Amino acid sequence: MAFQTEFKFTLPKGYVDKEGNLHREGTMRLATAMDEIAPLQDYRVQANRAYLVIILLSRVIQKLGTVDMVTPNIVEKMFSSDLAYLQDFYRKINEEGSAMMDVKCPSCNHGFQVDIGGGQVGES
Repeated sequence: MAFQTEFKFTLPKGYVDKEGNLHREGTMRLATAMDEIAPLQDYRVQANRAYLVIILLSRVIQKLGTVDMVTPNIVEKMFSSDLAYLQDFYRKINEEGSAMMDVKCPSCNHGFQVDIGGGQVGES
């Protein structure tokens, strides 16, 4: 089995481009040390530390719907719920190396795993 470096996700709301097209499905790759260091040199991050997440996500999101190059401008235009989702997804795949989360049924207490990337049952 090969080491997984890219993870599929589905945004809760989705990015709406200037033509009105909705983009929800995407791919994020694992971050490198340079992905986390380089944004610190960006003048937008130096002026506003909160902008770090915008630059960082634009570096690691490989694809979003039919958008092949995700720029900081695109991430800026995402709904806040999608930005929060991507931040959590980034943390999950980079800290744990997986988009799978252990959960328990509140009714029967049965434990199972859920793909927080939004993949369908049976997809890998």
